[in-house]
Amino acid sequence: MRPLTEDDVRESFVNAAPEEITHVRLPADFVLTEWDHTDFFAWRDPQTRGRGYVIAEVDGEPTGVVLRASSGSSHARPAMCNLCHTMQPGDQVALFTARKAGDAGENGDSIGTYICADLSCHENVRLAAPLAPSEIRASVDRRIDGTRQRAEALVNRVAEAA
Repeated sequence: MRPLTEDDVRESFVNAAPEEITHVRLPADFVLTEWDHTDFFAWRDPQTRGRGYVIAEVDGEPTGVVLRASSGSSHARPAMCNLCHTMQPGDQVALFTARKAGDAGENGDSIGTYICADLSCHENVRLAAPLAPSEIRASVDRRIDGTRQRAEALVNRVAEAA
């Protein structure tokens, strides 16, 4: 992913109102991001509970979406993240929803998917050892590519109405 500035990040969001963009808080370690090793950029808002962000390159341009995490979680069962395809304890996977861009979003249309609650998918796919005893892992490179493609697809689904 190409290096992003704070302005690039704020300008990338396709499903946020202008007043929402002013409330976006970048992670504390944003300036330390290794962009050469970043396939997509995702983080939880450090000040606004329940809000997260994903930015992926779509057609060479950074495209971001604002996500909302559900307030409830299932502690009973393990769950799989739909981005990194990693099995996690149930309380470490959350339902995130994103208002669609454009008129569709203004009319209340949204999409939802289960993602690692801390949005750490980028790091999870780089772990060499399995996270669950019965989990079978593909090669790290294939997992990285698949996660990047699924993040881009999520962003595209949100942005397609714009």
